[in-house]
Amino acid sequence: MAITDPQQRNARYALAVLFGVNLMNFFDRQVAGALGEPIRIEFGLNDTQLGLVATVFTLVYAFAGVPIGRLTDTWSRTRLIGLGVTVWSLFTAASGFAWNFTSFLLTRIGVGIGEAGCAPASQSLIGDLYPPQRRARAMAIFMLGLPLGLFAAYLLSGAIGEAWGWRAAFFVACAPGLVLAVLAFYIREPARGATEHVAAAAHGRSPYASVLRIPTMWWIILSGLLFNFNMYAVNTFQTPFLQRFHGLGLQQANNLSAVSLGLAGVVGLLLGGWFGDRLRRFPTGRLALAAAALAAAAPFVFFALQRPSGSVAGFTICMSVATAFTFVYYSTVYSAIQDVVAPQLRGTAVALYFVAMYVLGASFGSTLMGALSDHFASQAMHAASATEMLPQFRASGLHTAMYVIPALAILCSLSLWAAARTVAADMLRMNNRP
Repeated sequence: MAITDPQQRNARYALAVLFGVNLMNFFDRQVAGALGEPIRIEFGLNDTQLGLVATVFTLVYAFAGVPIGRLTDTWSRTRLIGLGVTVWSLFTAASGFAWNFTSFLLTRIGVGIGEAGCAPASQSLIGDLYPPQRRARAMAIFMLGLPLGLFAAYLLSGAIGEAWGWRAAFFVACAPGLVLAVLAFYIREPARGATEHVAAAAHGRSPYASVLRIPTMWWIILSGLLFNFNMYAVNTFQTPFLQRFHGLGLQQANNLSAVSLGLAGVVGLLLGGWFGDRLRRFPTGRLALAAAALAAAAPFVFFALQRPSGSVAGFTICMSVATAFTFVYYSTVYSAIQDVVAPQLRGTAVALYFVAMYVLGASFGSTLMGALSDHFASQAMHAASATEMLPQFRASGLHTAMYVIPALAILCSLSLWAAARTVAADMLRMNNRP
């Protein structure tokens, strides 16, 4: 299908704005993780409570995303994005006014509600702005907002928190979002299915049942549970880990997280998008690439955790390589969803995928990691016959707990290999071919 110059200009403008929206999505989401230690200390929290902040945010984000995702398939996607960015930006600023744990939790709930419509609406728009053979690269550019948002959140939050206190970082995060909200309203809404070569109609009366009848979606959802458990656990606790186990200050720890969890992901996203589009001529190509990348990431996380206290360079290099492999997931798997789901159901599909992976995966990542950390810290304290929870016990507990991450990366890889076995038949079915 030929794309005219005005359509190309609108597609490029939309992708630029959506990239910015996604960047602020993850920036505002990660500010709390980057400033976890000073927030924990001020409000007198343990690691389980610190993890609970991310868990509650994730559950709200997931459940709010289901009706909003369905609305994505029936209402203006650009309006949903603009309104959502406005809501979450204002609640991000409100987080800086929190006076106790409960009030902070409530402001994060508001951020989760605002962010819930971003991914389903944005991915649905990209599917209608870019044809299948260019979609992985477009998705990779959109998803660049994730590592760059994390990079900026760690880098700026650490610097701002060190200089002016943790509350100031939440105020700074509000303004860019409000600007992007205005820009989102100027994206021209494309017709649904505008870039498909074969018309694809939704099957069945229930849009949710239609999506869940696709075998590949079940495997992708399973991969999402495992993948996001790891991502939320790492993003919540890596900076505190660097502070406790490696003895770094707030800003230095966040700088290393910015590089190893944020900037390194850019490499994986871009290479994943480039190779993903070239491997699309093989139906299994995108998902097989994602599976191989996750399998390669696991040993590098293990090697990072094996570095002794003070071996900061070795930890950062290993985690950076692991992150680069890990981020291949976004450009390949998210494109594969669009390959097997009809245009009229893509917002619904992304919302269902998100609710499952966030409720059953990401929501447990931070809380269970925190609970494991507290458990192993108590073991270390009792083994030392101590009566007080000293910093070295917290460092030891968190270090031990983080070894669950490489194990789950291997399981995620296996679920993606299984998805690669069903994707060819589902792609044919989506295009109404015999």
